[in-house]
Amino acid sequence: MGRAAVDRRGYGNEAEAAVARFLEARGYRIRARNFRCRYGELDLVAEQGDTVCFVEVRMRSTAVWGDPSHTVSFAKQRRVVKAALHYLFAHDLSGRMMRFDVVSVVGHGERASVEHIPNAFDAGM
Repeated sequence: MGRAAVDRRGYGNEAEAAVARFLEARGYRIRARNFRCRYGELDLVAEQGDTVCFVEVRMRSTAVWGDPSHTVSFAKQRRVVKAALHYLFAHDLSGRMMRFDVVSVVGHGERASVEHIPNAFDAGM
């Protein structure tokens, strides 16, 4: 694996950890990180009250190429929805309200800018 792939994975992990801290500071409870199933991966699964929030984390080093949240394609949304439905059933949460959030992280470390977009897309398939 090349250095760029290792750096990207490290930056992704850093961004997900920053988002988890960001959400916890706002009263969310993190249920899972990097949940994988046959339908795809969920970056973060969090709870806010009775709502289960499936959080897609997007990051870029700079905003030169635009907001990272704009990179969540329709195909990616469908994979997240399928993985989320699998998660709900696998964890006996099928009666709970759910929401799909996107969090953009621009930059690295303490200087990173974090933007939370609650209800960024819906489960309509």
